[in-house]
Amino acid sequence: MSKVSGLDKLFDRGDVEWKRLGELGELVRGNGLQKKDFTESGVPAIHYGQLYTYYGLFTETTKSFVSPDLAKKLRKVDKGDVVLTNTSEDYEGVCRALVYLGDRQAVTGGHASVFKPKSFVLGKYFAYFTQTEEFSQDKRKHTRGTKVLDVSATDMAKLWIPIPCPSDPKKSLEIQGEIVRILDAFTELTAELTAELTARKKQYNYYRDQLLRFDDGDVEWKTLGDVAAITIGEFVRKDKQNPDAPYPVYNGGRTPTGYYEEYNNDGDKIIVSARGANAGFVNKSSTPYWAGNSCYSISVQNVQTLNWMFVYYYLKQSESKLTGIQQKGGIPAVSKKQMEDFVIPVPSMIEQVRIVSILDKFDAITTSITEGLPREIELRQKQYEYYRDLLLSFPKPEEVGV
Repeated sequence: MSKVSGLDKLFDRGDVEWKRLGELGELVRGNGLQKKDFTESGVPAIHYGQLYTYYGLFTETTKSFVSPDLAKKLRKVDKGDVVLTNTSEDYEGVCRALVYLGDRQAVTGGHASVFKPKSFVLGKYFAYFTQTEEFSQDKRKHTRGTKVLDVSATDMAKLWIPIPCPSDPKKSLEIQGEIVRILDAFTELTAELTAELTARKKQYNYYRDQLLRFDDGDVEWKTLGDVAAITIGEFVRKDKQNPDAPYPVYNGGRTPTGYYEEYNNDGDKIIVSARGANAGFVNKSSTPYWAGNSCYSISVQNVQTLNWMFVYYYLKQSESKLTGIQQKGGIPAVSKKQMEDFVIPVPSMIEQVRIVSILDKFDAITTSITEGLPREIELRQKQYEYYRDLLLSFPKPEEVGV
C-alpha cells in the first residue's frame, strides 16, 4: 500500500488540531431558489436536490442557471467554496458536500449552506473528510427531525474537522494538498472507468437492438406459449430459508431474496417477475434455483430449434413492453395469459447462436460482477475508500468525542 507516491511522507505531518467548522471559515445558509426558477442560461445555480442526484464531490460547471435578477437575491458561491445540504430524508444525505471550482460566480438557495474556507483550509480537503465515518458520526449528533432530517447552519458550524500542522499554515496546506492529490487520482480513475462503462452500455444497447430487430418476412413469429413452458413458482417461508443453503430463491424482486435447501427449477431458465413493483422484470439462471409464487419460470420446449439465451435477450430487450402490459389498478401484475400471448421472433438456430455469442461478450463486459468494468470499478472504489480513511485518520482528543 506504500507504493502511493508521497504517502510515507504524509504521516510525518506534525501536530493535528481538531477545529469546529465555524472556526475554519464563514458558513451561511441559502435562501429561495426553486426548480421553476431555472432558465436556459444566465447565472450558474446549484440546487440542493442536485447534490443527491447529479453532482459528485466537485464541479466546474452547473447543471442549472437562473436570471441575473433572481441571482442578486441568492447566496453567492465562489470558486473554492463548498455547498452543503442541510436537509435530507436520511442521515447520509445531510451535510453532503460539493466543491465549486467554476470561474464564474454561482448561487444557491434554501436547504443548502455555503462554506467559505479561510486561507489555511482547502475546500476539497474538507469535502473529502465529509465522506469519512468520523464525520458521519459527528453530524448525526447535530441532526434534527424524523421524516425530514435537518442540520442547521448553526449546528453545522459545530462539526469537528482535523487540521494538520496548524501552527504552520504553509505546511498544513501542503499536507492537505497532497492528500487531495492522492484522492483526486483515485476519483479520476473511477470516473474514467465509469464513463467507459456508460459508453460500453450504450454500445451494447445499440448492437442488441440492431441484432434483435427483425422484419416480419425474415423470420417466423410465435407466441411465447407456443414455444416455451411458463410456470408460476411456489411459496417458501422466510423462516425456512438459510443464507448457507445452496439454492437462491427468486420471487418478485430483481435479485435473489434468500437461499433454500431445495430447488424447484433446473438451470437454463428465464425468470420474469409476475407481480409487485418489479412486475415484468426479466432475469435468468443457468443453475438450479427455487422460484417463488411471484415469478414465472420459462423454459424452451425444443432446444433444437430455440436457444434459451436468445429468448432471454429478446425478452430483456422487450422489458419495457412487458412492464407496459401490467394490469391496471391494485398491485401491478403480468398475468400468465399475457406472458403466453407475448410474441417473439424465431430465426434459424445458426442466427440465434451468432446473436447470443455477440451479446454474451457485451453482457460480460457491462454487467458481470466478477469480471469486466463493473468489477474494476468496484476494486478502485474500495482502494479509494481505503486510502481516504487512512489519509484522513487523525488522533482525536477526548473533547472532540467523535
